[in-house]
Amino acid sequence: MSSKEEDESNDEKSPSAFSLSCLLSQRWLLAYAGLLGGIMMNAARVNLSVAIVCMVNDTDSNVTTSISEHAEFYWTKGEQSGILSAYFYGYIITQIPAGILASRFGGKRVMFVGLLIGSIVSLLLPIGARTSIYLVYVFRVILGISQGVYFPSLQSMWGRWAPPLERSKLTAVCYSGPQFGSIATFAISGFMCIYGFDNGWGSIFYVTGGISLLWCALWYFTVASSPDEHTRISERERNYITSSIGEKKQTLSTPWAALLTSQAMWACLIAQVCYNWVIYTLMTDIPTFLNEALNFNIAENGLLSSIPYLSQAVSGMLAGQMADFVRSRKYLSTTVTRKVFQGIAFIGSGACLIGTGFVNVEDRYVAIVLLTIGMWFAGFAYGGFVVNTVDFAPRYAGILFGITNAAATIPGMVAPVIAGAMTPNKSQEEWRNVFYVCAGFCVLGTLVFSTMARGELQPWAVDKAEVEVEEGEDGCNKEPVTDTSTRL
Repeated sequence: MSSKEEDESNDEKSPSAFSLSCLLSQRWLLAYAGLLGGIMMNAARVNLSVAIVCMVNDTDSNVTTSISEHAEFYWTKGEQSGILSAYFYGYIITQIPAGILASRFGGKRVMFVGLLIGSIVSLLLPIGARTSIYLVYVFRVILGISQGVYFPSLQSMWGRWAPPLERSKLTAVCYSGPQFGSIATFAISGFMCIYGFDNGWGSIFYVTGGISLLWCALWYFTVASSPDEHTRISERERNYITSSIGEKKQTLSTPWAALLTSQAMWACLIAQVCYNWVIYTLMTDIPTFLNEALNFNIAENGLLSSIPYLSQAVSGMLAGQMADFVRSRKYLSTTVTRKVFQGIAFIGSGACLIGTGFVNVEDRYVAIVLLTIGMWFAGFAYGGFVVNTVDFAPRYAGILFGITNAAATIPGMVAPVIAGAMTPNKSQEEWRNVFYVCAGFCVLGTLVFSTMARGELQPWAVDKAEVEVEEGEDGCNKEPVTDTSTRL
């Protein structure tokens, strides 16, 4: 090798070249596009949680609000809880079909169609609300159906795009999008209720729906379902990904019996159900809790509701980096890493929620601090169950996540209704019981995942082949590894 060639080779392995190669690669651009898609998805999902506070003239409430002049509807608390939970009746429908369709036709196409429909529905919701409450139910169900493709589609794509020792960090960045969507929506919606156009609350749906349409165009023209389908990926990156993950066979048959009886799958399913009970309760009811139990006004309410999600988003991205670091250094095995990170997520968030239930109105900002710390702990799940299906069955990651997320959608349907039923008098003591229930699910999830989870590739998910790959080929890892998940 000539002196010039040696210098070029050394430059490619320099820290700056390392950062540029990883962070501007097509797999990282997919993570960024998925992050933006998650922002759009959750903005359309949670906008009603804030908007409903200023849409409804709450004649049952003993709390006088400053936004009664914006209220146009006289929906009961039961109707409000039903509207918020209606989303999940649609969301559950597309989980498994989306995973199957993404495996067959590509996650890019399935995601594009789903979120395009969701964008249109969000734009139409103010019209539906002023026409009939039943149209609101219908639109929320359709929104759930359309957005149910998000996680199965991306999980299927990551099974084709994410090298083994980059899975946690790539998916952590990508899946932080929903948290940032909640942050932006909660922070802005409270002010839009008061100062926005179309009586305030209507502007929330028009803005979120319009921006989501722009994202659909960005997604369609910038990503591909797999490295082989991408027209702008470098040969170097394509070869690195396919050699570390492996070539995918053209004809696949899903081993349904082994998949459905897999202990690893059931560990993820139960953990995700327990985790989602907590997340969906907070997502739909934090604004209501802050209004009813702690007497925050709508402008403060929206901004303060966003802070815990900022904490979770930052924590999730750091957890993904930490999980891949301890795995790449072989400090912990993949199985132990997933169990430890998930245990921190459950135990930490459960303890903080119990504390939140004991905060009174005089110390109400302490509740914000506790919720923020609790959601920080919750972010550690991005080094736990969130990415686990890509560990033990990358070939079937989309289908597996569709199954687990379908089951984990049930809390979204039930939790808001139960929270509403448990708080008829809107007192702090009643809300304490809601948080006790959340903590109980955290305990259950910890026990199940810590005993049943697996991080190793399962025999039913791989061809019996072993390929030596050098992760350092793309400048992102320097140590050679043996990957038994390569023949996908």
